[in-house]
Amino acid sequence: MFKRKLTINDLFLILVNLVPLYGVWFEGWDPSRVFVVYCLETVIVGIMNVLKMAAVTLLVSPKGEWNNNGSHNMLTGWFFIFFFIIHYGFFVLIQTQIFFSFSKMDIFGPFFSVYTQIPALLGDEGKLLIGIFFVYYSLDTLFNFFLTGEYKKITLMELMFQPYKRIIVQQLIVIGGSLFLMFGAGKIFMLIMVCIKIYFELFFPFNRVLKLSAKKEFDSKEAL
Repeated sequence: MFKRKLTINDLFLILVNLVPLYGVWFEGWDPSRVFVVYCLETVIVGIMNVLKMAAVTLLVSPKGEWNNNGSHNMLTGWFFIFFFIIHYGFFVLIQTQIFFSFSKMDIFGPFFSVYTQIPALLGDEGKLLIGIFFVYYSLDTLFNFFLTGEYKKITLMELMFQPYKRIIVQQLIVIGGSLFLMFGAGKIFMLIMVCIKIYFELFFPFNRVLKLSAKKEFDSKEAL
């Protein structure tokens, strides 16, 4: 169920994720800084998803079917985008706050002011990683979403939920990783984080699960 052939894009994804692991293990990079980059990577994924949803709304279908507890309604794509920004952003906000609370990074100030300190905390290695991830996700969106014609086939509902696998992964990493960082086991934390990321990104059939769930809900409605 979890096996699949690796493509060139998959190998590139693995390479991109091995860069921070190499940096922490062999170049002395700060694991806490790298995790902040990982949090920002989640934000980059969210931004790219908003762009995808906007493209589908403008170029393919201005409305999509909203499925909620058996209720099926046609709603504008801009509603999907607004809901995604609020809902996805809420999870990112809470999980980063949990990490900042447990990490040993020198972050002080009111609830929202800690985010203004992030650029100064990234360092040169953090900024390098941000650039690498931004280029990767930009190219991935161009080649695997637009040039393949995927944007013409996917529904707004499916597209909206695609990035949530990152929220699941980040939840595991924030809880477990924070404990590792508290006890100074940053290298072990990075190894576990990268392994979990690669597994969920490449081998866990999240999109298939979404489609099966949608199909079961549709079949149940038809049976009624």
